[in-house]
Amino acid sequence: MYAVVKTGGKQYRVSKDDILKVERLPGEAGDVITLDDVLMLGDGADVTVGAPKVDGASVAAEILEQKRDKKIIVFKKRRRQNYRRKAGHRQHLTVLKVTDILTDGAKPKPAAKKAAPKKEEPKKDAPKAETKKAAADADDLKLLSGVGPVLEQKLIDAGVTSFAQIAAWGPKDIEEFDEKLSFKGRIEREGWVEQAKKLAKGE
Repeated sequence: MYAVVKTGGKQYRVSKDDILKVERLPGEAGDVITLDDVLMLGDGADVTVGAPKVDGASVAAEILEQKRDKKIIVFKKRRRQNYRRKAGHRQHLTVLKVTDILTDGAKPKPAAKKAAPKKEEPKKDAPKAETKKAAADADDLKLLSGVGPVLEQKLIDAGVTSFAQIAAWGPKDIEEFDEKLSFKGRIEREGWVEQAKKLAKGE
């Protein structure tokens, strides 16, 4: 059995399970729509021609995809007028799969609802949680000269949260943190170790 159906100003000959591209129709992928403009029905030698439509006939189709067609180039030119216009166009299309050809006013069966996929719970980022906890319990490292919020966060991320830790740094520690955090000699230049010793004592 086949039908000739009209949509988007064009006519299409369709049978069950046919896939066709038509001009954009409202709906989302998985929706079942009905095309009511059936101009002709054919079943073997039995052909019914509408005037202009076949009464009670319709085509049920499932929307597979909403997409856009390939780009076409529209070029206009008027010779000797220095007139040229170039534009591109991509037609909006709906990809349909014909599920049934209905007669006598029958209605299409509703589409089976697919179970919504379960959303996976985001995994807790343990290192970030520990960093936030450390930041909450940390000394105010911004009391060191030259340390702002950005440098303070760098130190906390590196596990440095107290003045006592900085006060205990030796030359190797200073060199290591200077290179790892790109402080460019700021630790010695600003005298962080000496400042940290005083701040740790509450001076």
